[in-house]
Amino acid sequence: MNLALVIGVGLKEISAHKFRSFLTMLGIILGVCSLVGMFALVAGMTEGMRAALIEAGGLEKINVIDQDVPEHQEHLAGRSLGRTWLDVEAIRRHCPLIELVSPEVHLYNVRVVRGAHSWRLRELTGATEAYLTVDNHRLRVGRFLTDLDLARAHKVCIIGTRVRDALFPDDDSWTGPLGQRIEIAGQPFTIVGVFDRYESEPARKRREAGQTTERARERRGPTSGRRSMNWFEAKNDTIIIPVTTMRLIFRSAARADGAVDPRLTELNLRVADPQRLNEALQQVRNVLLFTHQGVEDFGFNTREDWADRIHEQTANAIRTGGLIAIISLIVGGIGIMNIMLASISERIHEIGIRQAVGARQQDVFLQILTESVVLAMLGGVVGLVAAFGLVKLLALLAPFDFTPVVRVPALAVSFLVSAIVGVLAGLYPAIKAARLDPIAALRYE
Repeated sequence: MNLALVIGVGLKEISAHKFRSFLTMLGIILGVCSLVGMFALVAGMTEGMRAALIEAGGLEKINVIDQDVPEHQEHLAGRSLGRTWLDVEAIRRHCPLIELVSPEVHLYNVRVVRGAHSWRLRELTGATEAYLTVDNHRLRVGRFLTDLDLARAHKVCIIGTRVRDALFPDDDSWTGPLGQRIEIAGQPFTIVGVFDRYESEPARKRREAGQTTERARERRGPTSGRRSMNWFEAKNDTIIIPVTTMRLIFRSAARADGAVDPRLTELNLRVADPQRLNEALQQVRNVLLFTHQGVEDFGFNTREDWADRIHEQTANAIRTGGLIAIISLIVGGIGIMNIMLASISERIHEIGIRQAVGARQQDVFLQILTESVVLAMLGGVVGLVAAFGLVKLLALLAPFDFTPVVRVPALAVSFLVSAIVGVLAGLYPAIKAARLDPIAALRYE
């Protein structure tokens, strides 16, 4: 049988019952639409998490963290001060697989003042020149910390864009803050650099469209406490000063004897080759066991764990969303099967005539199956078109920190699934039609 003729007959049959065919295809349309929407959300979520991973330092970054001493070492806990400057020097000397060491000392909930403008800073960070690379910061204007700043404990700082917007609300230029003096916890500092603005793609589009109210909120004044924010906002709400300045001015005052506190708030490392991460961790572990006098009161957070979590969350989202979409497609398939069975009941006499003039069982089977597949594929095409509208609607209305992304493989898979549903839904009606007795079919009224 000519396939083009079969498809033509199927389209003619669908066209003869437009509204019924549309209702039949509706399940397929919704299923394909939801399947594409799910793939778009998962792809956008994955890209958003990967962007956050990069902003957090990428796979090369390692966090050395404090952790509880094992039970068998509890009697030795007092021998170690935790992460200190001694660890920094030892890792630099004895860990060749570590490219950069970035010690940090933090001061939280700090008041920053410039004239009549003030801001409650989330986090004041004392750092070294390695911080810029390890934490993947980008300077928009000015310079970063230098060896001279660290050696002489200069009172200089680099500010994030949230701080810039709060302290310089009437100056939209990037270079305006350079050279200006601000007070950080009552101490005068000179701004020597401004970081670039860090934001997700949807946040950038909202800001450029004038839909964000972030600056308006910031101009109303400071808020108390450490605010809950994502990686992009956290990087914008920061001020960096030399770690030596932080230790001398802020950390020494915190001790009764006036001595400089040797402990670090954060100790971040950048591995030279992520493929040799385990070897690098072992090197660092050996060195820290020595500097901590055998006390294992430290651990490691790697971005490799983060990447694994991204993969796991993506897989879970695909399974959950895919199950919902598949259920909708199954419902659509049942609708197609139902309408094809009804169509056969209406066309029994016609089928009998075709068999009487020479149509074989496989010809009747192919005719009914083709009509089912054509019905499902038409629903798939309409579903793909509707999916683009759904994705745009989700991007506009839903409060996501990422942009849903429609990919060609997702479209192909969704359309293929709709065709498979059409084949499965049409098998039983096609078999039933092919097995009709020609004599009984001709006598059917």
